[in-house]
Amino acid sequence: MSVQVRTSLVAAVLASAFLAACSSTPPVSPVTAAASPPSAPTATSPNVSQPAAVTPKPVTQLLPYLDPLNPLYKERSVYFDFDQAVLKPAARPLIELHGKYLASHPSVSIKIEGNTDELGGAEYNLALGQKRAQAVLKSLKLFGVKDTQMEAVSFGEEKPRAMGHDEVANEQNRRADLDYPAK
Repeated sequence: MSVQVRTSLVAAVLASAFLAACSSTPPVSPVTAAASPPSAPTATSPNVSQPAAVTPKPVTQLLPYLDPLNPLYKERSVYFDFDQAVLKPAARPLIELHGKYLASHPSVSIKIEGNTDELGGAEYNLALGQKRAQAVLKSLKLFGVKDTQMEAVSFGEEKPRAMGHDEVANEQNRRADLDYPAK
């Protein structure tokens, strides 16, 4: 064998050895090694483990009206003055918030529940609760909410928020609640 052929053969062997040394798998940290089970050897490198593919868990996002941190969940009551079914100016931001959401989500429907304090007769309170629910319904329509998305009902004095018999409790009970579905 000539010197030139021998030199070329030695260079080829050294280059192969160098490339083989460079193509090793990066070391696995103890935390990663403990967290993932060993994988099966591959056909191309029977003695080398490949890192397991990590499949991310699907993120389940709450609907805004079911998320306790969202204003659609926290702010659902429109309050009224004594013996009134007229919306107060302070109710406008709440009506706008829900109206815009419902208008942009036509598959979501709500029940608007009118309530009263304990003053007055049962029939009168049922009628007043219905008027309150209807007032909220009409206001939501101004933001594009469809009639098919809303139902106005009255509970009169039957569903109090506050159980006292004073003016503070009565103020809490003069309201209309926006009730979303519990999906």
